[in-house]
Amino acid sequence: MSTPPAFDAAFAGQFAELLRWRRDVRRFRRDQVPAELIETLLAQVELSPSVGHSQPWRWLSIMEPGQRAAVQASFRRCNAEALTAYEGDRAALYARLKLEGLQEAPVQFAVFCDHATERGHGLGRLTMPEMLDYSVVAAITQFWLAARIHGLGVGWVSILEPAEIAAALDTSPDWKLIAYLCVGWPTEECDVPELVRAGWETR
Repeated sequence: MSTPPAFDAAFAGQFAELLRWRRDVRRFRRDQVPAELIETLLAQVELSPSVGHSQPWRWLSIMEPGQRAAVQASFRRCNAEALTAYEGDRAALYARLKLEGLQEAPVQFAVFCDHATERGHGLGRLTMPEMLDYSVVAAITQFWLAARIHGLGVGWVSILEPAEIAAALDTSPDWKLIAYLCVGWPTEECDVPELVRAGWETR
């Protein structure tokens, strides 16, 4: 058995800074991200915890222009509908927010949870089947932090129609969309969430 590492105070401080600077990014440069770096990050995702060691995450790299166009169209429909839920100054502020990086981000992933996976043999999810979804969320969080260490930004786009995205990507009916991620080099970096800076919400 390996000897566990000792994490000193300096590392603890760096980790706290990593959490502070891990932000939801919507503004990306169009510069390409080395494929080797993405492969490294996805390999680190495999270290993420999952219920019953089921590893139910399914990462689809979205490169085909038609698929990306379908995602962008879904966002536009959902975003327009979301705007109608607000009035007055709040509606005006919502309309000014940049809530995605779908046109700029060079790397994009649709992340699904495979509800039909046989891995894990059902352990830990008989009474809480949602643990499969939570396992995928944990993997995404791990990817997000690992990406930030390398200076990459990640944006989680949730203003989408899951059924439309699944249809555009022709995925299995047993797969549930958990996240659509935009990944790339940020045009700016700040330790204050963009929605706080924009005046949408406070800490």
